[in-house]
Amino acid sequence: MVAALAAAAFAFVCIQLAPGDPATALGEGVPEAVRERARAVYGYGDPLLVQFGRWVQAMLRGDFGYSTGQHRAALDVVADAIPNSLAIVLPGLLLALVAGSAIGTWQGVYAGSRRDRALSLVAFVLYALPEFFIALTLLTLFSVVWPLFPSGGVVSDMHVYLSPAAKVTDRLRHLVLPSLAVALFGTVTVVRVQRQSMWDAMAQPFVRTALATGLPLHRVYLGAWRASLLPVLTMFGVLLPFAMLGLVFVEQIFAWPGLGLTLFNAINARDYNVVAACIVVQGVLIAVSTVIVDLLREAADPRLVETAMQSAAQRAVRS
Repeated sequence: MVAALAAAAFAFVCIQLAPGDPATALGEGVPEAVRERARAVYGYGDPLLVQFGRWVQAMLRGDFGYSTGQHRAALDVVADAIPNSLAIVLPGLLLALVAGSAIGTWQGVYAGSRRDRALSLVAFVLYALPEFFIALTLLTLFSVVWPLFPSGGVVSDMHVYLSPAAKVTDRLRHLVLPSLAVALFGTVTVVRVQRQSMWDAMAQPFVRTALATGLPLHRVYLGAWRASLLPVLTMFGVLLPFAMLGLVFVEQIFAWPGLGLTLFNAINARDYNVVAACIVVQGVLIAVSTVIVDLLREAADPRLVETAMQSAAQRAVRS
């Protein structure tokens, strides 16, 4: 939490040092008297240190301040965006973990084969493509060329008039393309890590011993796969929180009001409090995902628990 507050403070100071303020971001045609009144009301004319001290005091009380862009509490703005981001990030990354782990495991087992080289080339090309290009391609193919899914938004315009079952279907259809964009980008990332990790696991002595003793191949591959999961899970724990704020272009293309788009709009509007709230939420997500990944790593390799207990025992003896 301390790291999240420090990062939010750094972002707050950087935005304050940039030219302009929320009063400047009101747009053209606004009288200067209105801008000056806004500066006086929100204290934007005060010295930077005074503003920073006032912001720190409010943050320590759990008060993220008021959003000048949306005219409501900054924490409410972020709270409304988090479920929308989770709705596309969680299914997209889970699909990426399953598909990427399966493909990378197969490549690690058959590393060096012609099919492995072909899949590696495809993964390299997809990895090099920016997220907005992948999103635009999906939008063009499945909303324009083949109009199978909606082009954007959370729900359709007629959503309120639909039956309960039709409302669920409508929401799911709007989720497909943004989640698929997240999944494609995440899959190629997982594939690259899983392939290398599985390749290394297949070269371990316990795998060669298991093969020499005539153990069934599926049991050998399962053991090697479990041993190769640690780097994948570690990378996945980093991928989740950064995907929440890093999908700005995907959310813009699909008109999806998520956390990344909220942060992008807040920076453009010089909405300091929303920017700080987004970064604090990012820090909390990193902390939570780290705990979850540690639990998954311990489930994948129980030896980590024994190592941690031995280290704790040694520290206790030394103290």
